[in-house]
Amino acid sequence: MNKGFKNFKKKAIGLSLALCLTIANLGVAFADGSRVVTLGANLNPSQREQMLKYFGVNENQAVIIEVNNKEEREYLQGVATEEQLGKVTMSCSYVEPTKKGNGINVKTANLTWVTSAMIATTLSTAGIENANVIAAAPFPVSGTGALTGVMKAFEDATGKSLSEEKKELATEELVTTGDLGDSIGQDKATGVINDIKTEIIKNNTKDTVQIADTINNITNNYNVNLSDEQFKQIESLMSKIASQDYNYNDMKDTLENVSNVVENNLKDLGESIQNSGILDTIKGWFEGIGDWFGNLFSKDQNKDLGILENTNDQMLGENATINATDDKAVNLPSSEEVEGFFAKVWNWLTGLFTSDEKAPTKESTPNNTTTTTDGSSNVENTTNEGKDIPVSNEENNNSQDTTNSENNSTEMPSQNTNQNDSSNAEIPPAQ
Repeated sequence: MNKGFKNFKKKAIGLSLALCLTIANLGVAFADGSRVVTLGANLNPSQREQMLKYFGVNENQAVIIEVNNKEEREYLQGVATEEQLGKVTMSCSYVEPTKKGNGINVKTANLTWVTSAMIATTLSTAGIENANVIAAAPFPVSGTGALTGVMKAFEDATGKSLSEEKKELATEELVTTGDLGDSIGQDKATGVINDIKTEIIKNNTKDTVQIADTINNITNNYNVNLSDEQFKQIESLMSKIASQDYNYNDMKDTLENVSNVVENNLKDLGESIQNSGILDTIKGWFEGIGDWFGNLFSKDQNKDLGILENTNDQMLGENATINATDDKAVNLPSSEEVEGFFAKVWNWLTGLFTSDEKAPTKESTPNNTTTTTDGSSNVENTTNEGKDIPVSNEENNNSQDTTNSENNSTEMPSQNTNQNDSSNAEIPPAQ
């Protein structure tokens, strides 16, 4: 009896171990299969390797697919200019589907014409609800090819096809937002399009007059005057969105997050902030301090940023433009920056109770710099009216293959006169 029981116990333990190993192996396989990397077809071998290292994966650990210019044209044709269509694809992406309620979280690197918030809201139009997304390039490019790669990666990772019509709408929305951003700034353009879309879907608006009224109301909120051409372009886009079967509750998390990101970015740029007096100023300061500490020391337990927090930003050089829809996906401030923050708080507080006007200005920001969006620590060019113009990056130039110089045009080249090979970009933003 004892012997039989011991044999049974051994067999049960062995079976349990085998079952655990099988489940573990299935889990690994699922994890690898659910994370997909897309690489621009025109990357040279060194750039390809650089991007994989940036994402923190190798070719044996993830599903890797290529995206070419022909695939981009399938969605951009008819809504983008030939210049925007380009001839090569350099943008890359890393996509990780997530649980329901996580929303769409995006991080971008070296994309100059599109931002993380812009990609997030357009992905909701494509029919994606929950995913962590990284869109990047080895050197500054516009990023027009990023959306196609992300949609393709999401389909491969989930095994589910997105609506072709919604994918086309997402691409049209990206171009419409980018074009508007050329005249009013990226953040404001993203906010305008995102908020109009939110109201259209939330209220199930179908009537053309109501769509026009919604556009007027939102643009007034942002103090934006549209040209007739811009109005018609947005009206056409929103009419198409209104004809789809979008469910606001499925998109709510992403749409609200994008709206909050835009609002914070505009505040950083000195816009949309109205203080009626000293009490409002004090309240605003302490709310800002509370938010800063909250972002620094706490995490939203309901949000999983996953791959967004695991990128190797140093791989792209110290001047890489990093942008994210969540501050926690961007490197936290150094101890020196923290000390500088407390110095500013102390100087501001002492300035309230002293007549010495020099104290507050001692820690003021230089005129030639601004706080970058989404928590990024990069310096922005304030003369470009909100455009994301990349700074030169000699380290990134070394990774470019001179053989790419034979390409006459690209996805959308950034305005960077210091690049050795101007053809290795994607499409220049409109002047």
